[in-house]
Amino acid sequence: MTPAELEQYLHEHIPLSLAMQVSVEEASPAQVVLGAPLRPNINHRDTVFGGSASALAILSAWSLLHTKLTAAGYKTRLVIQRNTMSYEQAIVGHFTARAPSPTPEAWQAFTRMLERKGRARITVSSTLWYDGAEAGHFEGEFVALGTTGA
Repeated sequence: MTPAELEQYLHEHIPLSLAMQVSVEEASPAQVVLGAPLRPNINHRDTVFGGSASALAILSAWSLLHTKLTAAGYKTRLVIQRNTMSYEQAIVGHFTARAPSPTPEAWQAFTRMLERKGRARITVSSTLWYDGAEAGHFEGEFVALGTTGA
C-alpha cells in the first residue's frame, strides 16, 4: 500500500482524518508516519488540541496494523480496545505521529492467534513529533476480528 493509497483510504473511511487534513508521509509494513497541520487542529490557546494529537497517534498505529495486515493478505475488522496517551510539550505547528512495527515475535504471536481463533490482540505504540522533538507518546491495544488469506 502506497502512502497515497493509505491517505485516500483514511479520508474515505475515517472522515475525521480528512477534517484534520491528515497526510500520509510514509506507509510500509515497517513504519507509518502521518502528519497534520496546526490550523484545523487548533485549540483556544493556539496550540494543537489534545484530541487531535491523540487521534493522529491512534490513526498512525491503526494504519500501521492495517498496512501490515493488508500486505500479508489478511482481511479483518481492526478496532482499538484501549490506550494511554502522554503529552510532553505543546505543539504549535505541523506535527507527525510515527508508529513503528511491533517486534517480529509480537507480530508472529498476533497472526498465529488470528489464524487459530479468528481474533487477536496486539499492542502498538506511536510517538508524536514536533519541531524535531518528541511531543507525546501513545500506546494502544488493538483487536483484529475475522481473517481470510495468508
